[in-house]
Amino acid sequence: MELYRMSALNISKLLNKREISSEEVVNYFWRRLQKLEPGLKSFITTCRQEALQVARQVDELRFRGEQLHPFAGIPVAVKDNISTQGTLTTCGSKILENYYPPYDATVVQKLRESMLPIMGKTNMDEFGMGSSTENSAFYPTRNPWNTERVPGGSSGGSAAAVASRQLPLALGTDTGGSVRQPAAFCGVYGLRPTYGSVSRYGLIAFASSLDQVGPITGTAEDGAILYQLITGYDNKDATSLMPPENMKLADFPESKIKELKIGIICEHSGDGFDEEVVKRVKEMAFFWENHGATVEEVSLPFSDYALAAYYLINSAEASSNLGRYDGIRYGYSNQNVHDMRDLYFTNREEGFGPEVKRRVVLGTYALSSGYYDDYYLKALKTRTLILEDMQKKLQKYDLLMGPTTPTPPFQLGEKIEDPLEMYYSDICTITDPLVGNAVISVPGGFTADGMPIGLQLSAAPFQEYFLLKLARFWEQRKGFLTYCLDEGEGVMK
Repeated sequence: MELYRMSALNISKLLNKREISSEEVVNYFWRRLQKLEPGLKSFITTCRQEALQVARQVDELRFRGEQLHPFAGIPVAVKDNISTQGTLTTCGSKILENYYPPYDATVVQKLRESMLPIMGKTNMDEFGMGSSTENSAFYPTRNPWNTERVPGGSSGGSAAAVASRQLPLALGTDTGGSVRQPAAFCGVYGLRPTYGSVSRYGLIAFASSLDQVGPITGTAEDGAILYQLITGYDNKDATSLMPPENMKLADFPESKIKELKIGIICEHSGDGFDEEVVKRVKEMAFFWENHGATVEEVSLPFSDYALAAYYLINSAEASSNLGRYDGIRYGYSNQNVHDMRDLYFTNREEGFGPEVKRRVVLGTYALSSGYYDDYYLKALKTRTLILEDMQKKLQKYDLLMGPTTPTPPFQLGEKIEDPLEMYYSDICTITDPLVGNAVISVPGGFTADGMPIGLQLSAAPFQEYFLLKLARFWEQRKGFLTYCLDEGEGVMK
């Protein structure tokens, strides 16, 4: 039985009919993981025995006729910056290479309560800082469609694991695009929920006003079910919000599309944007028009400032959040240094990678006396202007549309030495986090050489199910292949 070709929901149907056991499902995907993982490096830590233990419990409960979550017994991966009690959690950094959290993040607690076996912790750019998963302190992850290309970042491990069907479900985190950009590069679905709709308790902070946990899945329907599982108010998170009640995924009637007004972001084309990516955006626009929607070009006039504002804000927040890593209370510590001042310098010099150091220095400078008003305060004011403009646009349009990334997946090593060029990879994904929108990346087809292209739909806060319905409508009619490594060797084109 080719489980890797099936959605999590369809595997769930087999489990409920007791045509297959949860233990068999976990063992099946474990064998696939063992086969593919050496060439992809999607995981930092794997947890087979713990996953099997949960699967056996699910089988016992199902045998007794207990009511279970639809995804109970289906393996899931968790990005390595989400705390898992007793399981190594590194954030892709040497400074946390031996950190075992004493508690679970709220989203992990929800996975455990719903009895999804956690198969492992996925590789990532260090502390979420990067767009290629090349900034991991351990090794880069490779794109399953072409292992000489990057899978995107910072949730590249989660996206590569789902795209290669090492398992059907994963959680990533999105600060400025780190769920959507790797989902686009790997040809899967990536949802960034409304800021505050998913608890950040236990998510190791990079930029607290921007970080958000989101699902990465092979289908829109799987994404909706996983989102429904992790969302909800949490009194452990001061930024947590109560999502609207009684929302669920349902078919989007074609007749309703005629009522839609869609804006195509005109700044997300032209110089710096690959022709094949722009072509796919136009094809999606024609798709919605052919189904009756009104599609118009829309300008976001502050787009030129969004990238600078985003990197100033995230670097400032990172410099504050990462100040706790000194190797004294916890984290990497060089035991051969005895002078206190040298201990701080040595631990942070050896424990942090180049990109983390770069952003901490930039953020500290932006927050320093004499420069706070010129940089950080201006970035906050720009964020407010972007928010006000976005709110006006989303009063006029039901959703905004464009590419998820300006280019298809690039070569490993191509941009790692040029931080500014790497930052430009986020040009399409940083506006929505700045304003707290709901936004999803969907597979949009392939380039001439067989690499995935992602397209992005964004809407007002708490419109996740609206976006997921549209994504499902798109998926049902376009049917893009969302797995890439067959049981045989090689990459499917």
